[in-house]
Amino acid sequence: MVSQQLNTSAAAGNIALVVGATGITGSNLALKLIEKQWTVFGLSRNPNNNVEGLHPIAADLLNEESLAAALKDISPTHVFFTTWMRNDTEEENIRINSAMIHNLLHILSFKKTVQHVSLVTGLKHYLGPFDAYAKAGTLPETPLREEMPRLDLPNFYYSQEDEIYKVALRDGFTWNVHRPHTVIGKTIGNAMNMGTTLAVYASICKKEGLPLIWPGSEAQWNGLSDVTDAGILAEQIIWAATTPNAWKEAFNITNGDVFRWKWLWPQIAQWFDIDFEGYNGEIRPLEGILNEKQSIWTEIAKENQLVETNLYTLASAWHTDLDLGRPLEVMTDMSKSRQLGFSVYKSTKDSFFDLFTLLRNDQIIP
Repeated sequence: MVSQQLNTSAAAGNIALVVGATGITGSNLALKLIEKQWTVFGLSRNPNNNVEGLHPIAADLLNEESLAAALKDISPTHVFFTTWMRNDTEEENIRINSAMIHNLLHILSFKKTVQHVSLVTGLKHYLGPFDAYAKAGTLPETPLREEMPRLDLPNFYYSQEDEIYKVALRDGFTWNVHRPHTVIGKTIGNAMNMGTTLAVYASICKKEGLPLIWPGSEAQWNGLSDVTDAGILAEQIIWAATTPNAWKEAFNITNGDVFRWKWLWPQIAQWFDIDFEGYNGEIRPLEGILNEKQSIWTEIAKENQLVETNLYTLASAWHTDLDLGRPLEVMTDMSKSRQLGFSVYKSTKDSFFDLFTLLRNDQIIP
């Protein structure tokens, strides 16, 4: 039950419902909204009660009764949808992930308070779903631009967008879609977290006296790339939701710089004070390396009194392998939001190093 005091204060301003508030995108967005004096509710299956100013909500997006009960006393003006559920096939991804949006917006429709909905997807919009992930024959021309047509492939991102477009026409709210590249930021237990995965891997390499081995493709090692700092993503989401000229648009979002992994990889190794190996003619998947390292991580965690002893709660090697193993360079064009006034920028090196420092300070890595 929401207190009367909360209802009174919320009525005076923007009320955000962050869906997926424990994820890498949602948690950083919630913090930024709170910083900007929004009233913020965070919906997830397992809420985080540790964020000051966040009002956590426990609900199952696939259960309308659960949603209706959880949202009974909450009337958001802005909905930020930052979560998804991974399934075995793209057809199941489509069914499940579009249903989550449908169910939420159906429950909220009766309240008639939603003014804007923001959806976070990603570059699979251009590269294809996981089972056809940037394979030869479907490679798009880079840099990736928002006006590129949809691929002739099943893709749950398209179904999510279409669900929002349909309900927006019915209920009269505005919308934005945000397409980040790999998101770099802090969270625990996230399904896709390259920054923390690399930090854990480097920490293991240091413990074992081994070099940081590049796990990916030649195209990724030598080609241009970009990433998206979670803070930059949060800034663009809020900017677009509150800037009328930006409404009803899809936006790429990255840090604003480009880099080559062959430039960044040695610097990551240097940060951890270890040697490195670059591309040596073959892909050497990180998942295969980390699958054998739980016992080492347990030892590291105990020696350094770290907060998480389960390696696989921290590392998502499967996703890092997908990103770093792509057979093409991948970077996006940021002109569209720049022309409309979004000018926030962050150095990619700083994104990684700031994250590593935060993980160390919070006793997640040694």
